[in-house]
Amino acid sequence: MSMTVAIIISAIIAFGITAALGFVIIPWLRKLKFGQTILEIGPSWHKAKQGTPNMGGLMFMIGIIAAVIISASIFVGSGGNLQTDFSDIIKGREIVLIIASILLALGNGIVGFTDDFIKIKLKRNKGLSSKQKTLGQLIMSLGYVLTLWLSHNTVWYVPFIGTLNFEKNLFTAVVFWIVSVIIIYGCVNSVNLTDGIDGLCSSVTAVVAVTFIAIAAFQKFAGMGILAGALLGGVCGFLVWNWNPAKVFMGDTGSLFLGGLVAALGFCLKCPFLLLPIGIIYVCETMSDIIQIGYFKITHGKRIFKMAPIHHHFEMCGWKEKKICVIFSLVNAVGCVIAYLLVYFGS
Repeated sequence: MSMTVAIIISAIIAFGITAALGFVIIPWLRKLKFGQTILEIGPSWHKAKQGTPNMGGLMFMIGIIAAVIISASIFVGSGGNLQTDFSDIIKGREIVLIIASILLALGNGIVGFTDDFIKIKLKRNKGLSSKQKTLGQLIMSLGYVLTLWLSHNTVWYVPFIGTLNFEKNLFTAVVFWIVSVIIIYGCVNSVNLTDGIDGLCSSVTAVVAVTFIAIAAFQKFAGMGILAGALLGGVCGFLVWNWNPAKVFMGDTGSLFLGGLVAALGFCLKCPFLLLPIGIIYVCETMSDIIQIGYFKITHGKRIFKMAPIHHHFEMCGWKEKKICVIFSLVNAVGCVIAYLLVYFGS
């Protein structure tokens, strides 16, 4: 079986399982009264979404993981090889990276699930404290970086410069650990911030997944292509239920899972620096929040944006949620094209 076929199978399986689970999980969430609570600080028209089932990220978590297991098994069973062609540079097998990536995403998803459960079921609107959530995310990040280190997946590719091997000495090792944890933590929370209106995080992440598939195909990383294909199928399957007007929200359960998987794919494809252009909307969402909070504190109450993160600013300016999803996805697509061109011409 070719790599292309394996990626297509992975995407189709993830889409099918995720979309089908909507018929089961959404009624189940309603029965358990896992409905979204809309805070007063949000746009007033969001009040109509009160009670919409939350924690729907469980749908694509199951769909993506199942798709990877099934399609990777079929690929290997048909004679496919998950060992990268660049074994002289990257010593670890892709199967190690696939498992570690799923565990990073799943671990962050569990942190998100705990946060959602406390908010919704225990009626504590703040959920986990920022320290508790940060601790959980850092534990997952450190575990993932440890796996990369032990499997010797410590080489990063920088377009037009070449490869950086962080196992040369103690200094580069320390840099690898610190920078890696910062990138993973930042990526996970940036994706989380993008989940604020119907379909936004899913649609932007679908564009990101397509880019990862293209880079994986170019680098001949079959395993990463299968993982990215599952990500694409999963978020598209979720969009069937999450497109405006949403019948279910992914919650922190889903957004933190997606953040972990996006971060992992950046590392697995040896291009973590390219997460900046690949996830340019994630970056803009985060920066708008940081700028808003910083400016508010410095000026004692003044704001730059009508509301942050920035998708809410455009909402307050009169943009419909569907328009925001389309425009933001197109903007992110530009960043993704730039990232792919850097890989293609910078090799």
